[in-house]
Amino acid sequence: HTFVCTLKKEKMKLAVLAALVASASAFAPASSSGRTSVAMEAENSRREAMAQFGAAAAMFLPVAANAAAGESPRFSVFGVIGDGSSYSEGAAYGSDQSTKVYSPYSVYGDDKEKALYNPDNSDYAARKKAVLGETKVRLSKLEAYIARKEWFNVKDELTRYMYETRGAVRGLSKTVQQKEKAEEFFQAMEATYTAATLRKQEACSAAAAASIAKLDAFTASL
Repeated sequence: HTFVCTLKKEKMKLAVLAALVASASAFAPASSSGRTSVAMEAENSRREAMAQFGAAAAMFLPVAANAAAGESPRFSVFGVIGDGSSYSEGAAYGSDQSTKVYSPYSVYGDDKEKALYNPDNSDYAARKKAVLGETKVRLSKLEAYIARKEWFNVKDELTRYMYETRGAVRGLSKTVQQKEKAEEFFQAMEATYTAATLRKQEACSAAAAASIAKLDAFTASL
């Protein structure tokens, strides 16, 4: 009888232990196989995308290498022998160029006429004269602002573009007479700005008219 009771107790202990193990397994974290599978799929997708991008980029390489003359500059990267009609990045020290380069580290030619600044170039003078033309257009707006006592507009008009004006006038002034006329023009503009700051309508109007007259005199001296 004692043996039977002991056996029953042992069976009950085993049953309870099995139940506890089953309960614990229900709360155990899920297998990482699903996440591993998703990660592998993402990695494969990324590799496929990179492969497709590389193939697409490779399709354009021959086009860039065979660009026709007159198009954007071509560069032979590290081309020691290279194409004489293309530019290296200095790696060949000019040995792959058809003409002499500006320096061993330059990709551009040694044509000083085209490469270096020349103050006597007529294009520069034309651009500066265009600035003077735009300056007169802006100065012509001052009288209407002064009549309406819009002092902020007067001062804004004398500052937003006049930096370009001063550079153009200084650049075009070559003779003593031209420099004197340029100084008179600058003084007239400063008098206009000062009168606008002090809100002196009559003085501002006279100075604005003088600015246009002095600009015309300077332009006529060129």
